[in-house]
Amino acid sequence: PLSQDVDYIVGLYLYDIREDIEVTGPRYVQTGRMQISKPPRPYALYYMVFINGSGQMGLKDPDMQKIIGKIAQIVNDNSSVLPNELQYWLDTQEPPIILSHAKISLEEKVRVWSAINKPYQSSLFYKAAHVFLSSEVVIDTPRVVDASFGVHITGEGGE
Repeated sequence: PLSQDVDYIVGLYLYDIREDIEVTGPRYVQTGRMQISKPPRPYALYYMVFINGSGQMGLKDPDMQKIIGKIAQIVNDNSSVLPNELQYWLDTQEPPIILSHAKISLEEKVRVWSAINKPYQSSLFYKAAHVFLSSEVVIDTPRVVDASFGVHITGEGGE
């Protein structure tokens, strides 16, 4: 939003990243026959979608409202995306990233615009969750070479 004197109509601004502590998983996950790693951590990303209202674009208010409406329609019709479609090199099957409206007040929206020293204008606010951040820590686990088992029966003979 700071560079409105460039040739674009729709802008996307990442304004917040929060770790989703409500989603918990195992302490470690198996990544190979003899390797484990920390599980990926879930995050929620918060985006503002806005229209470049610079005079250079020549957009009028009705044009901007139509564009905002079309963006909302596209996001509503395509509200999830598979991480493997965004990053083809992922070797794990992760759940889809769900796009939903960020439930924030008008005051919070104005605060986002104030943070970039711009007056508030009509914009859309979305949450993309869960985006998993994988760990690069890999632990080699020792191979099991010996195992012993025993059986102990209790409760027989009046014990």
